[in-house]
Parts: sequence; C-alpha cells; structure tokens
Amino acid sequence: MEDNPTPAASSRRDHAVPANGDNPRNQRGDRNRGGRGRGRGGQQRGRGKGFGSNDSGERHRKRDIGRGEYNRKTVDRRARNDEEQAAKRRKTEDGGQTATFSTPFTKEEIEAETRRPKRKVAVMIGYAGSGYKGMQINAQEKTIEGDLFKAFVAAGAISKNNSDDPKKTSLVRCARTDKGVHAAGNVISLKLIVEEPNIVEIINENLPAQIRVWGIERTNGSFSCYQTCDSRWYEYLIPTYSFLPPHPKSFLGKKLVESAEQEGIFETYQSLQEDAASFWKDAEDTYVAPILDKLDPLMREAVMAKIHNPEEESEEPTRPTKKQRREDGKQNLDALDEFNTESVKDEAPTEMEKEEPILAEKDSIVDAVKEEDPNLVKGEPISSKEGQQTIEAVSVLTPLEIAVKEVKAAYITAKKAYRISASRRQRVQEALDCYIGTRNFHNYTIQKSFSDPSAKRVIRSFKVGADPIIINNTEWLSLKVHGQSFMMHQIRKMVAMAALVVRCGTSNDLIRQSYGPANISIPKAPGLGLLLERPVFDSYNERAVREYSRGKIDFDKYQKEMDGFKQREIYDRIFREEEKDHQFHAFFHHIDHYRTDYFLWVTAQGISAATQSKALARTDDASDDEADVNGQEG
Repeated sequence: MEDNPTPAASSRRDHAVPANGDNPRNQRGDRNRGGRGRGRGGQQRGRGKGFGSNDSGERHRKRDIGRGEYNRKTVDRRARNDEEQAAKRRKTEDGGQTATFSTPFTKEEIEAETRRPKRKVAVMIGYAGSGYKGMQINAQEKTIEGDLFKAFVAAGAISKNNSDDPKKTSLVRCARTDKGVHAAGNVISLKLIVEEPNIVEIINENLPAQIRVWGIERTNGSFSCYQTCDSRWYEYLIPTYSFLPPHPKSFLGKKLVESAEQEGIFETYQSLQEDAASFWKDAEDTYVAPILDKLDPLMREAVMAKIHNPEEESEEPTRPTKKQRREDGKQNLDALDEFNTESVKDEAPTEMEKEEPILAEKDSIVDAVKEEDPNLVKGEPISSKEGQQTIEAVSVLTPLEIAVKEVKAAYITAKKAYRISASRRQRVQEALDCYIGTRNFHNYTIQKSFSDPSAKRVIRSFKVGADPIIINNTEWLSLKVHGQSFMMHQIRKMVAMAALVVRCGTSNDLIRQSYGPANISIPKAPGLGLLLERPVFDSYNERAVREYSRGKIDFDKYQKEMDGFKQREIYDRIFREEEKDHQFHAFFHHIDHYRTDYFLWVTAQGISAATQSKALARTDDASDDEADVNGQEG
C-alpha cells in the first residue's frame, strides 16, 4: 500500500496526519478558533473529538510559523519509514551482518574506481513476487528492490562507493507491493550511471528470471515516481468456485439459512442461490459417494462429521498424548500400505494438519510403536541440513484420516469442475461497482480508524473480465481495478468482501455499510492472485515532452515482452501454485467452518451480528503485517 492520505493533488501526498487525527490541510479555517470555533455561517461549534488543548496549540504553532515552515516540519511518514529501514541497516552492520542487498568492496577497489556521472532516471520493471518479502528494500529480508539494487551494482549502474546504501542513489518506488504480490509493470526512480548503450541487457543478465527491467528513461532532476504517479491498475485472478455458496452443513452455511429465516427473507436468499442450488448434492453424488460407499456406516458418519464439523476450526489444536499416538500407530500402520497417497497429495492442509505434521520424530511415534512391535514401523532416514544428524520418521495416518483426505480431495475436484453462471458473474460485477468513487476504506486495511483521512481512497473502475479462462480444468475470472492509490491489503480485502457477498446471497448494501464507523473483520483473499498491471503517469508524460524534452514513461513500448513475461512468470506461476496448494479452497473452507461471529456480518442480520474490533483473524497471515502499514499496497 502507499500512504496517500487523501485523493488530493500529488504534491501533497507525503504530508502526514498529526497523531490527534486532524489533518492540517483541513485546518485553514480554524487557525484563530482555539479550542472552540465557529463553523460556516457563523454557527457556534462546540468542543469535539480532536479539539482539545493539544490540537489548539498545534494550530497556533502553524499560525505562528507559517504554513510552509509548518509543512516542512511535519513528519513525513514515508521518510520516517525510510529512516527506520536505514536504522535496521545500521543495526545489521553493527552486528557484523551483511545486508541482503549489499555488495561488499574493499577500500582499494572503491578508490580505484573511475568516477562517472549519475543521472536521474525512471526504471520500468516487472516481477513475480513469490518468494520475496514484498517490494521495498529491507536489510534482513529478500526483496525485489534488494535484488534490483545488487544487479545495478553488478552492471556498473551504481558505483562501488554507493553500493552499501540505497539512499545514496535517492531510490524511490512507485508502488510498494505486499509480500508475494506480482507486478507486470512498476517503476522505481533513482540516480544511475547509464552511459552503457545496452545497460538494460547488462542489468537483466544479473537478475533472476522472475525480475525484469523493461526500460530506463531519463527524467528531470526532481522526479519522484511516487509523487508523480497519477493512478495504478491492478489485476486479481480468482477461481470461479470461490463464488460458490458455502456447503449447507458448514457453520456459515447453517447460519446463513437461520439468519434468512429469522429476518423473513429466506425466499430472497434462495432465489439468489438458485443457479448453484444443486451444486453440492451433485458434487457429493458424483465425487464423494463412491468413496463413502466403500466405508462402513459408522466410519462414513465419522468422516462427514470431521469434514463439516471440524473442531480445529474453532479451537486451538492440541497435540495427542504419547499413548494416543502409540495406539493410533499400532492400529493403522497396516492401512497405509493399501492407500494410494498420490490421489490426495495435492490436498491443501487444514490448520490442524499444518500444526500436526504427518511425519513424527524418533522420540515420539517411532519409539512408541517400536515398543509394541518393531515390525510395524517402516522407518525412513532423514538427514538434517548440516548432514550431522539422522532421524527416522513414519507416517501415522489413521483410517479415518485417510478417508477424510480422500473426501476432501474429491470436494476439491468437484469445485474445480464448477463453471460460473452468467447471473452469478453479473452479481460479482454489481458487488465490485459498489467500490467506485471516493470511499472510506478503514475496514479494508489495518491500523486505520474511521476518522483517519488517509483511509479515504478513490476507485475509478473495477471490472470483471468478459470471458472466464480455464486452466488445469479450473475456471478463473480476471478482476481489474483502477485507483489512485491503495492501502495495505486493501485490494485483497475488497475481493474477499465481494466474493463473500456473492457466495452468501447478501445484499450489496453491506459493502456500502462497511464504509461507516462500525469495525468489521474482513479477511484478505490470497495474495497469490494479485498483480500490479502498471502505474499511470499521464500528467508527468505531458510535461516530460513539453517542458523537459524527455521521453515518456510508457509501458506500451514493451507490451510484447511484458505479455510473455506475464504469462510465463506470473500467470503460469499463479495457476501452478494454486494447483499444488489449493489456496483459494483452503481460504474459503476455513471461513465457512470458522465457528465464531467473526464473519457473521455476511448473514441477513448484517453488521450487528458481528460487532468487533479489527483484530487479526486466523484467516490473516500476520507475517504480512510486519511491513510498514503506510508503505505496502495490495
């Protein structure tokens, strides 16, 4: 996200909001009011939120020193974040560690280098964000900018003397994307040595295949890609099965029906789900029943109870005792030889399965089972990274767990076979239309209150692609959003909200209510599907030609290369990772079985059914929130 506090002119974007919540730009008429003041038309206005003595003093200081000096003294949150990153770099260096982006040179090498002029440039780039901790350079983490910076140094575009600190090159990024988020087009501005005619090719030779430099354009000396960017285009790819109604036996599925009946709108709810009303029955008849038919009645009942009433979705998982593991191991190791694990190897793990590995170390299950019968264990040696320690491991799946995995895999297969109807796709578009305009998106990010002016953002368009595409037997929709700037997790939460409204047969009024003061916990859809298509520099491009005699920042010149990269490094990666991990299935399955009121605002009872603070839900990946909340996009 970027921190553009309001949809105001770009020259004002970096001015921070004081801690008391008042925006200095909105205080021009309040300079002489003190704690109390008069509104327009002379109407007396009482003391309200943010109009205490501290606020009065702040306005008086602004009046005394003048607007220009006051604004210069106002803390720039982006600059503050850069300073924090510099402090981290210094701490890393003081601790004897090398920053991830740093290329060390000896004093002799630096002194022997010929000095060459640096030029202010805009560098047009593309990248696949998988495996990176976001865009912005970080001393301890692997980032897109970190790899770019090292490539610039290796190519001679940054001198050896400046290779230890990106601030020496005045590096600024246009959009700081979240961890794992991709970009077909993004821009960074900095000072580079660009005398080599084939400097772009040399830089790309020093980059991994998932990062490319498209081109470099000379700019005027004061250019900042962050300040001059007019807007951004993002794309989000999502499987159409994400818009299926929750399973009728899931926690959320039951609550939707109960709430609709209580509110007297059950027939309306049914009509909205009519196009997918038979999906779950048909899926179970076709894909699940053949598996259940092989089980005895008690096991069949236990399997479906485990599928639709998983205790682990509402409680913190507990590790089984040694006695329980020994009994499970003795009873069920024989069944493993008969089970074809290939059929479910791509099954996305539940929260319980993530915390309870199938492989157990020697001091637990292997020892326990060996005590009873050494012949029951078929241990397999596993070497540690250092190669110094070898342990044995054994699979401990019970027959129940085996059957549950088979049924889960069958449900995933059924979901992949789903094809969205025209009416449901239209409902997706209608939900996205609710975001158009200037809205208060405080519920769509973290650590922002309703009264924070920076929570207001402008969305210019949000469109569903005309035709779904089918990859690996899964149907996908392309959602493209155009906005001035976006906050951390904003797009992913917007997509999740739209999907929940459609799949749960909820009124679009819920989206409009989410802009109000009530706090609700909106989960963020998987980062896998999000990519920055390109930033827009129309205003700068006009001046570049007319006033600076410089080239435009124009991605159209590289469209062919970008399309190939996007298909190879981004789209194929998204499809491949979803085929392997089933992230969208896991995301919506977890929400449907989350047995609290966290997401019950999506029922007919609305926001009143789930009033809460914006704390992290278990659907959120807390590691995403380690980045500066005023810096990341997506």
